Amino acid sequence: MTRDDAPVVVAARRTPIGTAGRSLAGCTAADLAAAVVGDLAAAPGTTPGTVQGGVPVREVVLGNCMGPGGDVARVAALQAGLPATVPGLTVDRQCGSGLAAVVLAVAQLRGETGAVLAGGVESASTAPWRMWPPRGEEPPVRYERAPFAPAGLGDPDMGPAADVVAREHGITREAQDAYAVRSHARAVATGRAGGFAAELVPVAGLDTDERPRAGLTVERLGRLRPAFVPGGTVTVGNSCGINDGAAAVTLVDAGTHRRLGVPGLRVLATATAGVDPARPGLGIVPAARQALDRAGLGLDDVDVVEFNEAFAGQVLACCAALELDPERVCREGGALGLGHPWGASGAVLLVRLFAQLVRGGAGRTGLAAIAVGGGQGVAVVVEVCG
Repeated sequence: MTRDDAPVVVAARRTPIGTAGRSLAGCTAADLAAAVVGDLAAAPGTTPGTVQGGVPVREVVLGNCMGPGGDVARVAALQAGLPATVPGLTVDRQCGSGLAAVVLAVAQLRGETGAVLAGGVESASTAPWRMWPPRGEEPPVRYERAPFAPAGLGDPDMGPAADVVAREHGITREAQDAYAVRSHARAVATGRAGGFAAELVPVAGLDTDERPRAGLTVERLGRLRPAFVPGGTVTVGNSCGINDGAAAVTLVDAGTHRRLGVPGLRVLATATAGVDPARPGLGIVPAARQALDRAGLGLDDVDVVEFNEAFAGQVLACCAALELDPERVCREGGALGLGHPWGASGAVLLVRLFAQLVRGGAGRTGLAAIAVGGGQGVAVVVEVCG
């Protein structure tokens, strides 16, 4: 299949990202997802079950990590007012779920026609409690997450693993704090300039991201104690928050895009890769390399780079491995400033690429990549078209 036959992103929206327990705390995962799905399906001139240009929706594919189970995508599609004839699929690749949903949609639209609404959602505020069932006379045991990997291979939480990655790659505490401060400052500046306005779908009275903090300094972050490992360098200040939010894009096949004649992002390549489960934050590295190689591009050819900023040290380690200047990453603020609604974050990256490349004219090519608990990475390479 040629480059001109690749599926195209023609619209991209997200909710504001809320801090867990605050403005979006009363919204379920389905509520948040329905807001963006409904917005994409309510473009001018649409009828139920279609998107812009009257293109029929083939499916809704959403990623989710910690929701109620079942099929959140199906619930959200129906709640958004799509006809019962439009199916829904929920996928779980942990933090990579939102971008994995896009990868699935791209595959579906190669050789098929129509539109797929793809993205992700997370409501940390309403995530249900999880219990292992009782064994004999032992009571049920609450647990925070399912295993990322078999215990024998190492199954660290993301925070302690980020401390290991930072130490092994020589990323200092000062460098991590400085990167985190920059992410907040960039997100604040972008918000004040109206750079997020066109992509946001207000929910529950919230119309701006809650997390970015103006005036944050390296000195203030330097007073915080290690969060995960005694004597470590990862703190709550140079880590992402716990957040609520949803994001989704409208993908159409190449023929439909030519008929619509609207600007968009052609998906040149996707990649999903695995790494050592004990070093999960490094999943960005092989995924980005593979996606760029499949697209026939190098990092020097990419105009806008969006990596999910789960931890400053982890992003800096990935940049070092890729020989990428960190200044090029998340130029309008990333997850350290905006927040990390786990199942939605991969889709947020693509929404941000759409905003900068299609609406903002920041260049022609973009790379989105995210690391995944259990040692995986997902990446997508796009270019402006139309």
